[in-house]
Amino acid sequence: MITTRAGGFSGPPYASFNLGDHVGDDPAAVAANRSRLAQSISVPEERMVWMEQIHSRTVAIVDGPQDGPVEACDGIVTNVPGLALAVLTADCVPLLLSDDDAGVVAAVHAGRVGARIGIVPRALEAMVSLGAAPERIGAFLGPAASGAEYEVPADMAADVEKHLPGSRCRTHKGTHGLDLRAGIRRQLEAAGIGGVAVDPRCTITDASLFSHRRGAPTGRLASVIWMDPTSRTEASA
Repeated sequence: MITTRAGGFSGPPYASFNLGDHVGDDPAAVAANRSRLAQSISVPEERMVWMEQIHSRTVAIVDGPQDGPVEACDGIVTNVPGLALAVLTADCVPLLLSDDDAGVVAAVHAGRVGARIGIVPRALEAMVSLGAAPERIGAFLGPAASGAEYEVPADMAADVEKHLPGSRCRTHKGTHGLDLRAGIRRQLEAAGIGGVAVDPRCTITDASLFSHRRGAPTGRLASVIWMDPTSRTEASA
């Protein structure tokens, strides 16, 4: 599931379905939004797994409900049905991964820093350690800042391109830019991932989505993946 801004309890500038608890929003509103999300996907709130995202390449394997967010990581992996793994974004790339045959799923926060330093390969390694196979893994890249809008200095574009080939681009203005989803897709395909789908929406231009670049402070979207008790993976937009 990929959430939008609509349908929540938060007031401006987080209106209204903000799932981030670290952006200055009223904690009661965030809690109500998270409760509504859990209800909408028929997962008990205590089985929602969140991360303390820090733009790292740290990946955690979880085997049950957590007492608070998983600390200091940007990827979570599980083979336990009924655990819903969530990643929060507002321009960064949310990546959802699944090997249905092995019963392994992952949620990854792949921002510029994390993607540059290798969060995606680390997540794939963790999935393989639980029995997943690259050729069986399906990947979904959610809404994020598009290359047409994500303007960066020339030296930054060159540096990211060096570590994440395929990500450097030109914006619609003709300036230096980054298309992180293009770079991550190339990285996934090079790793032998069986199928990669991309949500084309740009968080910067789509007013139904949160965007830090368009207007901070702001809320966070959630991208969620889980396996139901019969081990059928769910990750739909």
